[in-house]
Amino acid sequence: VFVYQVFVLLTRGEEGLMALIQAVSLVPGLVTSGQSVVLPYYLTFFTAMFVHAGLLHIASNMIFLAVFGDNVEDLMGPVLYAAFYLLCGLAASLVQIAADPTSMIPNVGASGAIAGVLAGYLLLLPTGTVRILFFLPPFSRIARIPALFFISLWFIIQILSGVMSLGSTSESGGVAYWAHVGGFLAGLALAFVYREIMKRRLS
Repeated sequence: VFVYQVFVLLTRGEEGLMALIQAVSLVPGLVTSGQSVVLPYYLTFFTAMFVHAGLLHIASNMIFLAVFGDNVEDLMGPVLYAAFYLLCGLAASLVQIAADPTSMIPNVGASGAIAGVLAGYLLLLPTGTVRILFFLPPFSRIARIPALFFISLWFIIQILSGVMSLGSTSESGGVAYWAHVGGFLAGLALAFVYREIMKRRLS
C-alpha cells in the first residue's frame, strides 16, 4: 500500500496523495455523524490501518511489528493472528473516536493494531527480551532489556501523552495516543482469552 502511495505521489503530486489519504482515512467526526466521503465511513475503520503519513511513520511501525509481531504470530498461527491484529486495530479506532468524537483530523496508520501486538507479546511472552541500541556520541552499545519493562514504559508514555492531548483544539495532525491505548487494551484482553483457551486445550 505504501508503494502505491509513493506511486500516487510521483504521478499525481502531493495533492493526489492527500486526496487518496483523505479518501481512505478514518475521520472521527464523520463516523459519529454517519457521513461518508468516498468510501462508506464504516470501511475506513479497516482501510485507514494500511495507509501511512510518510516514510518515518511506516518505518517506525514496521520496526515494532518486525520485533514483536513474528513471535506472536508463531504462537497464534497466521489466520488467528490476522484476526487478532484487525480486531486490535478496530478497537484502537473506537477508543480514539470516543476520546475526540468531533475531530475532523484524518486518522491513518497501523500503530493501534501494533499496540495490540505489543500487548499480546507482553502477556504471552512475559520473559522475552529486546535488543536496544544506546547511542550517546561517541559511545554506542547494544544491550538486552526485558520486553516487560520496554513495553510497560511505552504504554505508560502513551497514557500520559493521551491525557495531555485531551481538550486540545489543534487541528493539525498528530499522534493518536488513545488509539494506541485502545489497541493495547484490546490486545491484552484478546491475548488473555487466547491463553486461557490454550490452557484448557492442553489440560
